[in-house]
Amino acid sequence: MKKSLVVVLSTLFAGAVGIASAAEGDFFDRKGDRIDRRLDNRGDRINDHLDEKGDRINDRLDARGDRINDRLDAKGDRINDRLDALSEKARAEGKTKLAEQLGRKGDRIEQRLDKRGDRIEARLDQRGDRIEKHLDHKGDRIERRLDRRGDRIDHRLDRRNRRDHPSYQH
Repeated sequence: MKKSLVVVLSTLFAGAVGIASAAEGDFFDRKGDRIDRRLDNRGDRINDHLDEKGDRINDRLDARGDRINDRLDAKGDRINDRLDALSEKARAEGKTKLAEQLGRKGDRIEQRLDKRGDRIEARLDQRGDRIEKHLDHKGDRIERRLDRRGDRIDHRLDRRNRRDHPSYQH
């Protein structure tokens, strides 16, 4: 009787210890998951913030390039129109060589200003793309670093949980 009572009590005690250690192990497992999830979310927020910042900078530089290009195009058109008017006036007076020269000069100036505006716009577009790409990569690096950090913490807590578990045999 005593023996069976001791066996029953030891079985109950072992079951209670197993439940308590499982609850404790569950605590560390949940804690590791929470830390990992929190770091993942932080990395996602930082990455999203840097992506938005890069997009804003790129859009601003694109708009600036468009404005400069439009302004230079308008300036070239005004100069060409003025020279075309002078060319028509010279043609009406019978000065055909002067009229042709003024027409070519207006076209040349308009073409040069168009190319200049296109180059400025392209340079600002490239600058914006480069900044956006840099910020995207920076955000990705931060996100990966925080993911690895969270995974290491979670793995360390999982190892601690296994080590503290009664079934752990060292």
